[in-house]
Amino acid sequence: MPPFAFFDEVYKDFDGKEVLRGLTLLIRRGESLVILGGSGSGKTVILKHIVGLMQPDRGRVFVDGNEISNLDEKRLIGIRRKIGFLFQGSALFDSMSVFENVAFPLREHTNLSEEEIYQKVKEKLRLVGLEGTEWMMPGKLSGGMKKRVALARAIIKEPQALLYDEPTTGLDPITTRWISKLMRTIHDNLKMTSVIVTHNIQSAMATADRIAFLYRGRIKFVGTVEEIKSCDDHIVQEFLIS
Repeated sequence: MPPFAFFDEVYKDFDGKEVLRGLTLLIRRGESLVILGGSGSGKTVILKHIVGLMQPDRGRVFVDGNEISNLDEKRLIGIRRKIGFLFQGSALFDSMSVFENVAFPLREHTNLSEEEIYQKVKEKLRLVGLEGTEWMMPGKLSGGMKKRVALARAIIKEPQALLYDEPTTGLDPITTRWISKLMRTIHDNLKMTSVIVTHNIQSAMATADRIAFLYRGRIKFVGTVEEIKSCDDHIVQEFLIS
């Protein structure tokens, strides 16, 4: 069985500034991989390559056994259908209720009946601890609740993989711990591949099977939580204690 994704010597620059500099990274199928690194280090750029929103200047990107480095939009549709994406800002539709937000992907991309949609939305809202919020509007929700609604929407089609872009940004420490625990629970319950981009060390430790540390456009370290704690690289350790 192929890995979920593989980056083979990927380079990407913006306006002459190299962000990825020969990045090589293997993401195992079914694992929870956290990509840790400072702000602006290129973590989100990696996620965008996985779903084909960006293409490498050089190198190759494989997802689900297929090279997607140069696929057109039509051929990327099949890849994207297998992947859920939790955006940094939640990206909820303000004019839609919680229920309508979560139901949106099912209405757009499936032929399910309204009863089937209703049952699936209820199930996913229960999974993220938001029973009884179906008809609330996003403007009435806390930051943590918005994240959970966005998470329910991201998993509503039960994708093979879920990508998280800075999922705890802007949240207080208590909510951050709650969301991190929820991410781990969903990963374990749904048996999916999780790729989590963050600079929050506590969240990384709580959610990861492995951690990849991105530094100056390359993966400087990859290993388990225990391995990164005992890593003797001074740059990795400075980041962990910062």
